[in-house]
Amino acid sequence: MTTETNAARLTPGTLRHLIEGENSPRLLDVRTPGEFRTSHIPGSYNVPLDTLKEHRQELLRHLDEDVVLICRSGGRAAQAEQALAEAGLPNLRVLDGGIMAWEAAQGTLNHGEPRWDLERQVRLIAGSIVLVSGVVGFFVPGVHLVGTFVGAGLTFAALTNTCAMGMMLSKLPYNRGPRTDIRDVINSLRGRS
Repeated sequence: MTTETNAARLTPGTLRHLIEGENSPRLLDVRTPGEFRTSHIPGSYNVPLDTLKEHRQELLRHLDEDVVLICRSGGRAAQAEQALAEAGLPNLRVLDGGIMAWEAAQGTLNHGEPRWDLERQVRLIAGSIVLVSGVVGFFVPGVHLVGTFVGAGLTFAALTNTCAMGMMLSKLPYNRGPRTDIRDVINSLRGRS
């Protein structure tokens, strides 16, 4: 079960103002490399959530200023905030509503090849399983329970703000792309003036 975090939430307008200021915060985008390549805020660093959790102590040594965590809608960024806060990093903030809110507020994005985000993939897989099990359930007794199991999993995901299916899908080659090399991220963080 996840716990609520104390990170300040930033609106897209507030973040835009901070980015345009003298002391722009570090922007860590915790989405998958595939999602990041599709679109990201200029100047942000891609540190996928699993990589961030695994290497948070290394990152901690190079994040001594304000940090804004970004994901698609805010859920993964909140998990990243919790992991970094537990490691002792102060000055953490989360972009409220994530890239979706940033884009809706007409914030600047670097665009790459369009890809389906994880949430859309989860909806496709979950919906397909429920649809197929419902149809097959007319002919094979008990198969409809597969859809019930998926529904229970989605309910649990909503209540705990985690998603096992999303975590599994993030491991697929489509979502991973080239693995984020933590040394490259740290060198980029060091090189920032």
